[in-house]
Amino acid sequence: MSPDAPRILLVDSYDSFTHNLAALCRRSIPNCQIRIIKNDELSIEELRPCLKDFETIIVGPGPGSPDNASDIGVVRDLWHLDDDHLLPIFGVCLGLQSLGIEFGATLGRLSTVKHGLVSQIHHPGTDIFEGVGEVNAVRYHSLHITVPPNEDIQQLAWAEDAENGRVVMAVKHTSKPFWAVQYHPESVCTQGGGWEVLRNFWTLGSQWSQTRRHTRSTIADTPSIGIPWPHTASPHSFSRPTLARTNKVLSTKVNLPQLSVTKISEYFGADDEASNCVLLDSAANPGRYSIIGSLPGDAMQVTHYVGDAFLTIIRGKDKTIESLDALDIWQWLSNYMRTRHVEHHNSSVPFWGGFVGFFSYEIGYPALHIPLQRKEKKHPDVNLTFVERSVVVDNQTGDVHIQSLIPGDDTWIAQVAEDLTNLSQSRAPNARRSSVLSLSPLSSVVLPEKQRYISRIKQAKEHLYSGDSYELCLTAQTRISIPYNQSRATPGTSTSWERYQQLRKSNPAPYSAYIRLHPSTLMSSSPERFLSFSRPPNPMCQLRPIKGTVRKGPGITRAVAEQLLAGSPKEVAENLMIVDLIRHDLHGVLGENVKTTKFCGVEEYETVWQLVSVIEGRQEKGPSKHDDFDLGWNVLKSSLPPGSMTGAPKKRSVEILQNLEDGERGVYSGVFGYWCVSGGGDWSVTIRSCFKLDQQILQKASGVSRPEHEEWVIGAGGAITALSDPEAEWDEMILKLQSVLKSFGITPPMSA
Repeated sequence: MSPDAPRILLVDSYDSFTHNLAALCRRSIPNCQIRIIKNDELSIEELRPCLKDFETIIVGPGPGSPDNASDIGVVRDLWHLDDDHLLPIFGVCLGLQSLGIEFGATLGRLSTVKHGLVSQIHHPGTDIFEGVGEVNAVRYHSLHITVPPNEDIQQLAWAEDAENGRVVMAVKHTSKPFWAVQYHPESVCTQGGGWEVLRNFWTLGSQWSQTRRHTRSTIADTPSIGIPWPHTASPHSFSRPTLARTNKVLSTKVNLPQLSVTKISEYFGADDEASNCVLLDSAANPGRYSIIGSLPGDAMQVTHYVGDAFLTIIRGKDKTIESLDALDIWQWLSNYMRTRHVEHHNSSVPFWGGFVGFFSYEIGYPALHIPLQRKEKKHPDVNLTFVERSVVVDNQTGDVHIQSLIPGDDTWIAQVAEDLTNLSQSRAPNARRSSVLSLSPLSSVVLPEKQRYISRIKQAKEHLYSGDSYELCLTAQTRISIPYNQSRATPGTSTSWERYQQLRKSNPAPYSAYIRLHPSTLMSSSPERFLSFSRPPNPMCQLRPIKGTVRKGPGITRAVAEQLLAGSPKEVAENLMIVDLIRHDLHGVLGENVKTTKFCGVEEYETVWQLVSVIEGRQEKGPSKHDDFDLGWNVLKSSLPPGSMTGAPKKRSVEILQNLEDGERGVYSGVFGYWCVSGGGDWSVTIRSCFKLDQQILQKASGVSRPEHEEWVIGAGGAITALSDPEAEWDEMILKLQSVLKSFGITPPMSA
C-alpha cells in the first residue's frame, strides 16, 4: 500500500453519521484520502473496475435491514468480489449485519432496542482489538446477528445485555480480509474501540494486501468515482461577484437602558399590521442583543418556493420575477450578499445589516433529495428582507446602536438617535392593550386528536424497532381561526404584535422573534439556537441542540433538574443522537476540525431547565478551502432541516415523518435569523412559535374575494425513541403547545 496517501472508499448507506466515520478514518489512518459513494450510486459491474484506485473499503452504517436490497445496495456484492478485485473491508453496524448474513449468520430483532445507549464491549484483546483496553461504546441498532459455529464468520466481541442476553459486537471472516463492528466507533460518546480498532484493521488489511498473490495495477492520480472528503471547494460554474471592499457602515451609539425593545419596534412600525417588520428579540438570558429593522415601504424582500426556478423580489407594490438560471436560491442570495459585503467596521455588535427572515422546514428537502408533496403554495420557503437601516440593542449595557448601510445617511442616524432619546424620557402611557387578547365565540381552536397522535407515536416506534430510524421527531399542528373583524381592529394597529408581546411576557426566551414579512407573520419564543457563525477570517461555526426540558416550579432545583435530564438515559440518548448527527453535518463542510465542547449540560433559562450540547468547528486550512465569507452559509444550507426536528438518520426520518404527519410543517421547525454583511450569522429553530398566512394579501393579488377568517398555526411535538412512553410524549407535546396558546388567551388544561 502507499504509505503516504492511502486511498479509502467509504460506502454511505444514507446515514447521518457518515462524515463522523470519515473523520475517524483520517485520525486512524493518517494522510488517507477518502472518497464517498452512496450504496445505490453504482452497480457492482460499474464499481468493480474502479476498485483498483483504492486500497480499502469502509462500509458505513445506515437505516433499514441488510436483507432489503433497497437498503443495502451494492454492499451485498462487495462481500463476493472475486480474488482479482478483492480488498480489505471494514463494516459498521448495518455493515456488520450485511457481512454476517452473507456468510451464514441469522438476522433477528433485539428484545430491547439500543439507540444512543452505551454498553461495555467484551473482547479478548486480539485481532482488531489487540492492544485495546476497556471499550464502552455507543450502540444504534434494533437488529442483530447470531453467528452459528463452524461458519465463515467468527465472533470477536460481544455485549452482555440484561434484556437481550449476549449480542454480537464484532466479527471477522475466517479467510477473507473482512472485519466489522456492530457498535458505532465514530460516536462522540464511544470510549475505546474507536480509532484504535480502525488502526488495527488498517494494519491487518495492509498485511493481507502485501502477502496476496495478485499484484495491483498502478493507482490513478485521482480516483474516478466518489466525492472527496473533506469536500473541497471546486471552481464555480456560475458567475460569482467579487467581494465588495468599499462598502461602509455608518453608526452611532446612545445609552438608553430605560428604553424597551418593544417601544423601539413600535417606533419603526411594529404596531401597523400593513407594514413589514423584523425583530430578533433576546427577551431572556442568555440572549444579549436584540435586532430591529427599519423597513421603508420599498425595502427589498426576497421570496422563493422549493421547486421553482425563480425567486420574487418585492419592493413595496413592485414585484419582479427573476430566474435563477443555473443557480440555486442559496447561490443567488450569496451572490447578492457579496455585492453588499462590509469588510471592516469599528463595532462589535453582531449585526450591521443584511438579510433577516426565515427558512421553512421544507427548504432542506432538495439537499436530501426528497421530493416535495405540495398541494398548494402557502408560506414561502424563503422569506427574507434586506435590512439597510437597523437598531441593535445591547440588553446587558443598555447601549442602542443605530446603523445604516446607505452612503451619506448621517441625517437619518442623527434623527433616530434624537427621537429614541426623547422616547426614552417620555412618560406617556403605552397605547397598547394591557390585557390578553381573548378569542370571541366565533373563533375556533382545533387541537391534535389525542388517540390519533398516540397511534402515530406507536407507528413511529415500529419504524425504530425495524431499523428504519434511531429517533423520529413527531409533530402535530393546532389551528386557531379568528374572524378578520376581530383580528384587525383599526388601521395602523396590529393584534399580531399585541399577541407577540403577550407571548414574550408569558414565555420569555433568548431567541424570540416577531417577523412580519407579508404574506407571512411569525411570532416565536424559541429557546434553541440552531447555528451561529462568526465573522471572517477563520469563522467559528457553533450549533447548540436542545433535547430535554423541565419546566421550573416549586422544588425543581438545579440538582433535581440535573437528575431528571442528565440523569435520564432517555433524555441523554435523544441528545446524543442529535449531537452525532450535527457532527456529521459539520464534518461534511469543515473537515476534521469539529469538537463537542459541551455534552448534555443542564442550562438554566427564564422558565425552564434544558439539556444542551454545544458542537463547534472551524474550516481546515489548505489551498482548497471554502471561501470564509460563504462558509457559515454553506453549513446552514447543508444542515437543514434542523436535526433536532427530524431525528436520525435524517433523510429516512424525514421520509417517514412525511407519511406520519398530516401535511407540510411550513414555517414551523425551520429556522429564522440573520446573515450579516460582515459574513457572520445567527439562526434559531422555529419552535414555541406560531405563524399565519395573510390570505387577504394573497387573494387580493389574485382577485379572489376576501376570506372571513385568518388562521394561526402552532406546531408542537417531541422526539420519539424506543424508550418513549406514548402518554408521556402526548403530555410533553401539550406542555410545549401551552406556552404559545397563552398569547391567544387560551388556558389549558386540554384533553383533546
